[in-house]
Amino acid sequence: MSKNLSEHIHEHINADGTITVHSHEHGHTHTHTHTQTKNVLQRINNIIGHLQGISEMIQTGRDCSDVLIQLSAVNAAVRKLKIIILKDHIDHCVVDAIKEGDSKTLDKLAKALEHIPE
Repeated sequence: MSKNLSEHIHEHINADGTITVHSHEHGHTHTHTHTQTKNVLQRINNIIGHLQGISEMIQTGRDCSDVLIQLSAVNAAVRKLKIIILKDHIDHCVVDAIKEGDSKTLDKLAKALEHIPE
Protein backbone atom coordinates (compact mmCIF):
# COMPACT_ATOMS: atom_id res chain seq x y z
CA MET A 1 0.00 0.00 0.00
CA SER A 2 1.49 3.37 -0.93
CA LYS A 3 1.38 6.29 1.44
CA ASN A 4 -0.35 9.50 0.47
CA LEU A 5 1.84 12.35 1.79
CA SER A 6 0.37 15.81 2.05
CA GLU A 7 1.51 18.95 3.83
CA HIS A 8 -0.92 20.48 6.27
CA ILE A 9 -0.77 23.98 7.70
CA HIS A 10 -3.04 24.83 10.57
CA GLU A 11 -3.38 27.27 13.43
CA HIS A 12 -3.78 26.68 17.13
CA ILE A 13 -5.34 29.35 19.33
CA ASN A 14 -3.48 29.33 22.63
CA ALA A 15 -5.07 29.95 26.03
CA ASP A 16 -3.73 33.51 26.04
CA GLY A 17 -5.36 34.24 22.66
CA THR A 18 -2.17 34.11 20.61
CA ILE A 19 -2.10 31.99 17.46
CA THR A 20 0.58 29.42 16.67
CA VAL A 21 0.91 28.21 13.07
CA HIS A 22 2.03 24.62 12.51
CA SER A 23 3.12 22.98 9.29
CA HIS A 24 3.81 19.28 8.92
CA GLU A 25 3.35 16.36 6.60
CA HIS A 26 0.81 13.65 7.13
CA GLY A 27 1.47 10.20 5.76
CA HIS A 28 -1.84 8.38 5.47
CA THR A 29 -2.38 4.75 4.70
CA HIS A 30 -6.14 5.14 5.00
CA THR A 31 -8.76 7.57 3.90
CA HIS A 32 -10.45 9.92 6.31
CA THR A 33 -14.16 9.23 6.39
CA HIS A 34 -16.25 11.70 8.35
CA THR A 35 -19.97 11.41 8.89
CA GLN A 36 -20.34 14.63 10.89
CA THR A 37 -18.83 17.15 8.45
CA LYS A 38 -22.09 19.01 7.82
CA ASN A 39 -22.89 19.12 11.55
CA VAL A 40 -19.34 20.27 12.39
CA LEU A 41 -19.40 23.05 9.79
CA GLN A 42 -22.82 24.25 11.00
CA ARG A 43 -21.56 24.35 14.57
CA ILE A 44 -18.41 26.23 13.53
CA ASN A 45 -20.53 28.81 11.71
CA ASN A 46 -22.75 29.16 14.78
CA ILE A 47 -19.69 29.69 16.99
CA ILE A 48 -18.31 32.29 14.58
CA GLY A 49 -21.67 34.10 14.61
CA HIS A 50 -21.77 33.97 18.38
CA LEU A 51 -18.24 35.41 18.60
CA GLN A 52 -19.21 38.20 16.21
CA GLY A 53 -22.15 38.97 18.49
CA ILE A 54 -19.82 39.12 21.48
CA SER A 55 -17.54 41.48 19.56
CA GLU A 56 -20.53 43.75 18.93
CA MET A 57 -21.46 43.57 22.61
CA ILE A 58 -17.98 44.76 23.54
CA GLN A 59 -17.98 47.49 20.88
CA THR A 60 -21.30 48.85 22.13
CA GLY A 61 -20.24 48.78 25.77
CA ARG A 62 -22.51 46.00 27.01
CA ASP A 63 -22.18 44.91 30.61
CA CYS A 64 -19.12 42.73 31.24
CA SER A 65 -21.25 40.14 33.04
CA ASP A 66 -23.37 39.70 29.91
CA VAL A 67 -20.21 39.29 27.81
CA LEU A 68 -18.82 36.69 30.22
CA ILE A 69 -22.07 34.70 30.05
CA GLN A 70 -21.90 34.70 26.25
CA LEU A 71 -18.22 33.66 26.33
CA SER A 72 -19.19 30.75 28.56
CA ALA A 73 -21.77 29.72 25.97
CA VAL A 74 -19.06 29.80 23.28
CA ASN A 75 -16.76 27.68 25.46
CA ALA A 76 -19.54 25.12 25.89
CA ALA A 77 -20.17 25.08 22.13
CA VAL A 78 -16.46 24.56 21.40
CA ARG A 79 -16.26 21.73 23.98
CA LYS A 80 -19.24 20.03 22.31
CA LEU A 81 -17.64 20.52 18.88
CA LYS A 82 -14.41 18.88 20.10
CA ILE A 83 -16.38 15.90 21.39
CA ILE A 84 -18.21 15.48 18.07
CA ILE A 85 -14.95 15.67 16.09
CA LEU A 86 -13.17 13.29 18.46
CA LYS A 87 -16.00 10.75 18.35
CA ASP A 88 -16.16 10.94 14.55
CA HIS A 89 -12.37 10.54 14.36
CA ILE A 90 -12.40 7.50 16.64
CA ASP A 91 -15.44 5.90 14.96
CA HIS A 92 -14.00 6.23 11.47
CA CYS A 93 -10.37 7.32 11.07
CA VAL A 94 -8.99 5.43 14.07
CA VAL A 95 -11.03 2.31 13.37
CA ASP A 96 -9.88 2.34 9.73
CA ALA A 97 -6.27 2.93 10.76
CA ILE A 98 -6.35 0.01 13.19
CA LYS A 99 -7.81 -2.26 10.52
CA GLU A 100 -4.98 -1.22 8.21
CA GLY A 101 -2.24 -1.46 10.86
CA ASP A 102 -1.56 2.29 10.88
CA SER A 103 -0.20 2.94 14.39
CA LYS A 104 0.80 6.52 13.50
CA THR A 105 -2.84 7.58 13.64
CA LEU A 106 -3.07 6.43 17.27
CA ASP A 107 0.18 8.24 18.10
CA LYS A 108 -1.17 11.41 16.49
CA LEU A 109 -4.42 11.11 18.43
CA ALA A 110 -2.50 10.75 21.70
CA LYS A 111 -0.47 13.87 20.87
CA ALA A 112 -3.63 15.80 19.95
CA LEU A 113 -5.25 14.82 23.24
CA GLU A 114 -2.28 16.32 25.11
CA HIS A 115 -3.36 19.74 23.76
CA ILE A 116 -6.87 19.50 25.15
CA PRO A 117 -7.01 21.23 28.54
CA GLU A 118 -8.56 19.42 31.48
